[in-house]
Amino acid sequence: MLRRHILATPLLAAPFGAAAQPARTPAAAPPAIWRGANIEQADRYPLGGAEAQRSLRMLAGLGADSVAYTPYLWQPTAASAEVVRGSDTPDAALAAGIRQAREMRLKVLVKPHLWVNNARPGEARMADDAGWRRWFTAYNAALVPMARAAQEAGAEAFSIGSAIRAANTRPEWRETIASVRQVFRGRVLSVAADVEDAEAFPHWALLDAVGLRIYRPLGADDRGADWVGPITREVERLDRLEQRFRKKIWVAELGIRSAAGAAANPIASVEERPSLPYQRVQAEALARWLRRLDRPSVEAVMLWRWFSDPSRGGEFDTDFTPQGKLAEGVLLHAWLARP
Repeated sequence: MLRRHILATPLLAAPFGAAAQPARTPAAAPPAIWRGANIEQADRYPLGGAEAQRSLRMLAGLGADSVAYTPYLWQPTAASAEVVRGSDTPDAALAAGIRQAREMRLKVLVKPHLWVNNARPGEARMADDAGWRRWFTAYNAALVPMARAAQEAGAEAFSIGSAIRAANTRPEWRETIASVRQVFRGRVLSVAADVEDAEAFPHWALLDAVGLRIYRPLGADDRGADWVGPITREVERLDRLEQRFRKKIWVAELGIRSAAGAAANPIASVEERPSLPYQRVQAEALARWLRRLDRPSVEAVMLWRWFSDPSRGGEFDTDFTPQGKLAEGVLLHAWLARP
């Protein structure tokens, strides 16, 4: 593994197919940020178990200081208001994962996701205001006990929702935030689907940070020079968000697969877009993003994703995880070797 890290390290300093990034203007040292990954619980590798601990140690060995756990809420269809707690990560399993991470001195964000049957995650779409009120009643009933469990187990941060686009501007979020704050004393945020959703979300004043995801299309895999514009525009918008809302930015998901064509469509999953493995596009994209996200406006950067199974990933894997790939060397350089 060490040899792979050494080979990958130059990616941070020498982008392929493009001129070097413009020199950054010297500035005051940014505040300490959360550097880590979203932990996906793999089958037969439960949170809190010995193999999950080994996987967390591998992540921490790259310089990570934090993790995000992603328990699921579930609803049967996009139009249904019947939201319930998913069975993937009950309170006992979530608490075990939080305690295990805290014992390893890793900070913990609990970031619930909404799983919608036969639709993309977060695709709740109610027909009218009455439908949304029913939806939020059920959503809050499932969410608040999760926030209480996160508090009792020692998590430092909690997200009220992740990428629920159609609900982005609903006024009911105010009640959700108030209910979560009654049981959770740490940092409370929301995770917008992207920077556009973050700009439209009306409730940041009630929260402690501006959370969002980054899966920004960059262009062709072999046209690194074309990536400069999308990345630059994205980070400039993050700076403006921080200035507008006076809240630090949490990039709660930053992801790209190690697959051919991933630069043009970073968010497409393995199931949605089968492809050949291509480690370099993932490593180069993460190197560029991590370099540009190292800025005073950004407090947290959490990769999507890292499995509780320590053997996941590898040379022929095309998933988002950097496990066992060139991208591990990028993380080692960006996180552990950072001055």
